[in-house]
Amino acid sequence: MKESGKKHGTMSPCAACKLLRRRCGQDCVFAPYFPADEPYKFASVHKVFGASNVNKMLQELPEHQRSDAVSSMVYEANARVRDPVYGCVGAISSLQQQIDSLQTQLALAQAEVVHMRMNQFPSTSDPVTNSMDIMVDHQTNMGESLWSC
Repeated sequence: MKESGKKHGTMSPCAACKLLRRRCGQDCVFAPYFPADEPYKFASVHKVFGASNVNKMLQELPEHQRSDAVSSMVYEANARVRDPVYGCVGAISSLQQQIDSLQTQLALAQAEVVHMRMNQFPSTSDPVTNSMDIMVDHQTNMGESLWSC
């Protein structure tokens, strides 16, 4: 268990026990993940999931997975506080829309570059072949979105 600090020879309670106003024992499941100096982490997790549910989730997991689970719960809880309806899904959806918009802008800019090159060098070999080469390069470099199905 991490020591959250000393107070007159005794350990101060973890953030969870402090918020729940209970004694923080050596076997406290919350103490390693919710230190006293980070009370906001447990406050948001408690608000969204409830202390009992968090306790059950942590008890059911092997110790080596608990830290990752707590990080996920904190992230989801903070997202739910910001957006109670969609939480993380809303953030992901918003980012996906930004990616789609930026990919469209990139494609338009690359098409404009092709158009400008064609107008700048009209007498070079075959402009249709040159522009097709550029478009093939664009398709290769652009790639697929990670979130499209």
